[in-house]
Amino acid sequence: MADEKISGGEVLVDLFGNPVFRERGTRGRPRFERTEENARKVSMLLAMGWSNDRIAGVIRDPRTGKSISVPTLKRYFRSELSVRLVARDMLVAKQLELAWAKMEEGNVGAMRHFQQLVEKNDLMLAAKRMADDLPEAEEKPVPVGKKEAARRAALDAVADEDDHLLTPGKWAN
Repeated sequence: MADEKISGGEVLVDLFGNPVFRERGTRGRPRFERTEENARKVSMLLAMGWSNDRIAGVIRDPRTGKSISVPTLKRYFRSELSVRLVARDMLVAKQLELAWAKMEEGNVGAMRHFQQLVEKNDLMLAAKRMADDLPEAEEKPVPVGKKEAARRAALDAVADEDDHLLTPGKWAN
């Protein structure tokens, strides 16, 4: 029997004359598509100190609705992940910037919020200075078990000047 073409796919006929459709799509899960909404979400969660596993569990592929894997997170959000160490500072800087812009417009609530941000920043700086001024804590001795204590006592006994206790009388080996 001849193959017939129908819009949407190619129609083949099996041994019994039943139509068999061959799909021309790709196999497997479709590739993840990065969106700006997801990029902003990743940046915000990094600023909150979330791990890659937690972030990957929250980010959803818009086409499938499923969460992404950690390798997918690393592949598509590399630029956001590269600023992990300063993400919190960038978030606070953005807050200050927005509060400052609203404050310049005359927004009283923004003035109050900006003052709170300044006070919080001052407290953070004072705490850092106090931590830098503290002397380093002395290391506590590591507790020793009884076998190690006995071994050390034996070594101390051998090293003593009075090693007559360890020599077998007058006969030296």
